[in-house]
Amino acid sequence: MYSARLADLLGRLATYPSWVVALELAIIWVCVYAMVRFVQGTRAAGALKGLLLLGIVLGVLARVLGGAEVFQRIGLLYDRFLGFLAIGLVVVFQPELRRALVRLGETPFFRSSPKEIALVVDEICEACKYLSKARFGAIIVIERSIAVAGVVEGGTPMNAELTSRLLQTIFFPGSALHDLAVVVKGKRIAAAGVQLPLAEPEDMPDKRLGSRHRAAVGLSRECDAVVVIVSEESGRIRIAERGRLTLVESVDELDRELMSRLNPEKLKAMAAAAAAACAAAVPEPISNYNPANDATNAFEAINEPLNLDDAGADLDKSRIN
Repeated sequence: MYSARLADLLGRLATYPSWVVALELAIIWVCVYAMVRFVQGTRAAGALKGLLLLGIVLGVLARVLGGAEVFQRIGLLYDRFLGFLAIGLVVVFQPELRRALVRLGETPFFRSSPKEIALVVDEICEACKYLSKARFGAIIVIERSIAVAGVVEGGTPMNAELTSRLLQTIFFPGSALHDLAVVVKGKRIAAAGVQLPLAEPEDMPDKRLGSRHRAAVGLSRECDAVVVIVSEESGRIRIAERGRLTLVESVDELDRELMSRLNPEKLKAMAAAAAAACAAAVPEPISNYNPANDATNAFEAINEPLNLDDAGADLDKSRIN
């Protein structure tokens, strides 16, 4: 009986055009791959894999057994179970769903001109250079299209012009605001002493990283902000974005990384200009053709090997004559 239902299912599948089946399978694969990539590295990854496996097994059993007259109630229970499962998924994956909806509405970095973005990057890089050398801990949040006010706590409003000296003063040890984060909006420092949400220890790539790095990862998982962290212990500079940490080896690399994240069009234009300059500096290859025949367009190669015997014979004939 069950083998007959399975054979009937395969028979009906064979009636569809092959390109339709291939297209549907491709769309399903793309959707599943996108979901797996989105939750990869998060606590929801294991739960999602288990639910996918459970859904496949229950779906096959419901379709094979539920269609029989003996197990009709199994199919009915499976249909009701799907409704409760959908509600459970919303509750379990609420942080991931919120993050996905937030990313759908992302827009470029605070709609500033490339000149203003370059000014912000220069001031932050100059401050990080001093802080890294002096080994003063710092965490700088650069707000983009998604406001961070909904995920941060406390803080002292400043609304001050962004300068490297002001950042150095804020994070100088002993100041009242040096322990927590600074939020940068556009060309101004919006607030200092801001408490950021901490990431879970298992979400950190290195367990030795401290609370500053946990706070940077935790905030970058909730919004599209770019966070710059200066380690107090080692003086190393890292960038947190979308829950991932990137180590930068120098201030010049920090400048390039921030420009690529805040203004990718500007960085692409600079790379194209540099490539064009390098191509213009390359000398043209030397032609292997005889320019004497240019008038007749009959180019002949001049790199043929020279026959020394024939040359010697011609020289002897010239002496006899």
